[in-house]
Amino acid sequence: MRAAVLNSAPGRLDLEEVEIDAPGPHEVLVRTAAVGLCHSDLHYLDAVFATGLPEVLGHEAAGVVEEVGEEVRSVRPGDHVVTCLTVFCGHCRYCTDGRLSLCANRSALHSRPRPALVNADGTAVGRMSGIGGFAERMLVHENGLVTITPSMPLDRACLIGCSVMTGAGAVFRAARVRPGSDVAVFGCGGVGMAAVQGARLAGANRVVAVDISPDKLALACSMGATHTVDARDGDVVGTVRALTGGGVDYSFEAIGRRETAEQAFHALAPGGTATVLGMIPADQPLSIPGTELFLHEKRLQGSFIGSNQFRVDIPRFVDLYQQGRLRLDEMVSRVLPLEEINDGFHALRSGTVNRVVVTMERQP
Repeated sequence: MRAAVLNSAPGRLDLEEVEIDAPGPHEVLVRTAAVGLCHSDLHYLDAVFATGLPEVLGHEAAGVVEEVGEEVRSVRPGDHVVTCLTVFCGHCRYCTDGRLSLCANRSALHSRPRPALVNADGTAVGRMSGIGGFAERMLVHENGLVTITPSMPLDRACLIGCSVMTGAGAVFRAARVRPGSDVAVFGCGGVGMAAVQGARLAGANRVVAVDISPDKLALACSMGATHTVDARDGDVVGTVRALTGGGVDYSFEAIGRRETAEQAFHALAPGGTATVLGMIPADQPLSIPGTELFLHEKRLQGSFIGSNQFRVDIPRFVDLYQQGRLRLDEMVSRVLPLEEINDGFHALRSGTVNRVVVTMERQP
């Protein structure tokens, strides 16, 4: 089968033929239909974060089940599924407490007696997060998948597994935004736009979108933002605080930079909660005044993929899309074939697009 493989970083993806193994007892073979390009993929392409090479990146995927392992009970051939990289064991202390995104055994669930993928030279090829969505087929643990209704377009469903789950999911699961509260979202890419929509769906009063792109700010308004701030224009924190009468109740950082995480914290009103969604590199420690934590009872927290319970959350987001309440069509800037995946990442890197979706139909 064809796959877009990262062989060196920083670098480009190479389109090549790889062999995929048969599913193990708890694994599912999925024919990939569509996969979203995520900034986390871009971090590995650009060597901002390291990973073992060669590797098939991609985790925001949707497809159709082709074959299941002998002990799989949750899906069957023909099911339409969405992947989520927070695969869970179901029995560790985090899973039994409902915190599936913190599963203590996730790495063990990805282990198998032989490589899932090998290239033409017989070299093992890794799969990002045990998924490897930039390929015509995926081999995924059954606890990294959820079934969805066949009436849901797969080139929209794929977005729910990561960007929507991370942004909108954090609004409901991690921050638990209350109706009537004020919210600020720093960064209006795919994750940030989902957070804006989540705030609208949660009944927020004022939703302030912050970005440097006028086009993205305009799109954020159509998604539910009531106010926008161009981050290029002076005092971002002061502007957010002025628009909201002294600060927001909830803020979300959706870029992955120290500066914006600090801005998200400083934009809070007393008692507010800032949630970091972006992948901030380890060499960017945050500087937060301790007095703001105890004197004004502000909170700074992180959220991994929206702190999700994805087998419940993803079908609910599918329902919201089909009801016209969750806007996914507007989030998709471009749909490209696998052959043009590097063009998609170039556009993502330039900041000129919101979400790019790659489909697996072969070009004539």
